[in-house]
Formats: sequence, structure tokens, C-alpha cells
Amino acid sequence: MIRINVPQIGEEEIEAVVNVLKSGVLTTGLGKGPYVTKFEESFADFVQAKYSIAVNSGTAALHAALMAVGVKNGDEVLLPSFTFTATAETVILCS
Repeated sequence: MIRINVPQIGEEEIEAVVNVLKSGVLTTGLGKGPYVTKFEESFADFVQAKYSIAVNSGTAALHAALMAVGVKNGDEVLLPSFTFTATAETVILCS
């Protein structure tokens, strides 16, 4: 069996989650808490981009990426043969 979802979670990540839970602020009126804002800013700096947007799933990330590059109905999109169904579903969402 090919394992594709082995989590890579260390003590630092566990501590960050505990801190968020203890703070009582999981989200704001904009749908994100202070850790999400910090992550978006840090990630944008890391990839040398002006902006970055955190999303709640890989499906949402794929959909946003396809929309950002303008994929639309009738476009040819090549997909890998070994992937999740969301990879193809997001292409359908764009059409």
C-alpha cells in the first residue's frame, strides 16, 4: 500500500494548536484568527509574493489556483493518474 497521508506534526505544531484553543479566539468576523493572518503574511514573504490566502482544504486551494489562472469551460487540463478525486472535481467546478 502506498501511504500518502502520513502527518508530519511535531511539538511546535501541537503547542501552536493548544495556544489557539486556550486563547478562545478561533476566528474573527472575517473568518480568520490572528494565527491565520500571521501565516498568510509569513507565507507571502517566503514565496516572495505580494499576497497569500489561506483556505480550509486542498480542494479549495486547487479551485482558487485554477480560477486564478483563468481555467474555464472547454479548456484542456492535464491531471496525474494517481491523485484524489478533488483534482478532477475542481476542474469541473471551473466550467
